[in-house]
Amino acid sequence: MPANTYEAIIIGAGHNGLVTAAYLAKAGYRVLVLERREIVGGCCITEELWPGFKVSTAAYVNSLLRPEIIRDLELKKYGFEMLPRSPSSFTPFPDGRYLMMGPDKDLTYREIAKFSKKDAEAYPKYEDMLTRVADFLEPMLTQTPPDPFGGLGSLWKLGKLGLGFRGLGRTTATEAVEILTGAARPILDRWFESEELKATIATDAVIGAFAPPSHPGTAYVLFHHVMGECNGVRGVWGYVRGGMGTISNSIASAAKSYGVEIRTNADVGKILVADERVIGVALKDGTEFRAKRVASGADANVTFLKLMDAKDLPPEFVAQVKKIDYSSATVKINAALDRPPNWKALPSDGKVGPQHHGTMHVCPDQDYIERAFDDAKYGRCARDPMLECTMATALDNTLAPEGKHILSMFVQYAPYHLKDSTWDVEKDRFADRCFDILEEYAPGFKSSVLHRLVIPPPDMERMWGITGGNIMQGSMSLSSMFSFRPVAGYANYRTPVKGLYMCGAAAHPGGGVMGACGLNAAREMLRDG
Repeated sequence: MPANTYEAIIIGAGHNGLVTAAYLAKAGYRVLVLERREIVGGCCITEELWPGFKVSTAAYVNSLLRPEIIRDLELKKYGFEMLPRSPSSFTPFPDGRYLMMGPDKDLTYREIAKFSKKDAEAYPKYEDMLTRVADFLEPMLTQTPPDPFGGLGSLWKLGKLGLGFRGLGRTTATEAVEILTGAARPILDRWFESEELKATIATDAVIGAFAPPSHPGTAYVLFHHVMGECNGVRGVWGYVRGGMGTISNSIASAAKSYGVEIRTNADVGKILVADERVIGVALKDGTEFRAKRVASGADANVTFLKLMDAKDLPPEFVAQVKKIDYSSATVKINAALDRPPNWKALPSDGKVGPQHHGTMHVCPDQDYIERAFDDAKYGRCARDPMLECTMATALDNTLAPEGKHILSMFVQYAPYHLKDSTWDVEKDRFADRCFDILEEYAPGFKSSVLHRLVIPPPDMERMWGITGGNIMQGSMSLSSMFSFRPVAGYANYRTPVKGLYMCGAAAHPGGGVMGACGLNAAREMLRDG
């Protein structure tokens, strides 16, 4: 095969793009991956931001990475190792009490019972409900969605889905519909009476979304915490030894073992099209690579509106792409600490305790989340933001110098577009406010901070190429999922241009470090031959 000519080219070395490349190469294709940054991984990366501190700059915990990918690509052989978190969460409250949860069922029962014995009894039933819904939905993650307006094959798939849905029975089917379409808050209000428990669970419903728990569509994310697995145990989340970049690096190593060529600092500027079919790509420096198959791990806005000429796409398709919602209100703050947070509700005197193992929430009640959203809704940074903090160094001593720690803060809400200010003005001011809040719950926190990196939505867009700073590559609302992701009629990973595919989170099943988008895209590409 001539130089600069391949059987498949992948745009972007995010974990999904790497999965697609690995499966294609494993099937015998000559594959090239082009990554604009100097490292692979997209938003699933580990970077040494400060000497000795290796930080999962974007994504920070894992459970959803598909077990078949781990198995098929032999990722454990290339360094992939999960570290299960137990307890999985810790929520301190202003009155000095705290709630610690999961995965230990006895611990969870005792902790919830401190606030409500009724809720402690109800919680296992609530998880059983989510598991029933997850059992129905999870197989769809690795299926190609049918086109409701397609041919007999799609109608057959829809019929099978309908039969499966009917087989759930009325009760579970009703629960599934509510989880898929409804708001988290009324569901939680119906199941539980303790605001402390509801607030802790509600954070799962809004993570990465520009919506409060009272908005329809937020319930969908609730079942994710029971759907994934860690070392074969269902519903357990964990850290990845060496940081989240280990996932991407292990997939890249597997891909290279099958012959994939990965080029970093290779910024794609144009997707080349001739006679309505893809013929390759051109870098911004003018270098061209040819292939009759190209898969884009970038979002739909970047792929179709920035890397392509409008004349190469149907006008109605472009119109649909322009309607995709990329709203984001998430800020990521990474900090290097000289000691763990000393929570007032459960002091640890500078040592690592179980309260540091999982996600540490600063979110006393659901109204707190709603007020934070209200600020962002009107173009302001939340005065009292919701904080999700994790400290992977509680379980992984490879990430920081001895005795030092890394704190990851996932903060909501702060919009991409600020009404009366700019992010140049607000970035450090907002981070200071987040640190002030954490200081109230963990006195001495601010003096423990050695370094910090604040990443608001515009910086996420600049650093990782995600439109609007949206970590899901587009809204995860029902109207943008399954058969309608990225747009109606093109949920099968194909595009209007023959030979051009989508393999990132812009495609079904969307965001999250699961690799299913890349797996599904590879399957369809191989099916087309």
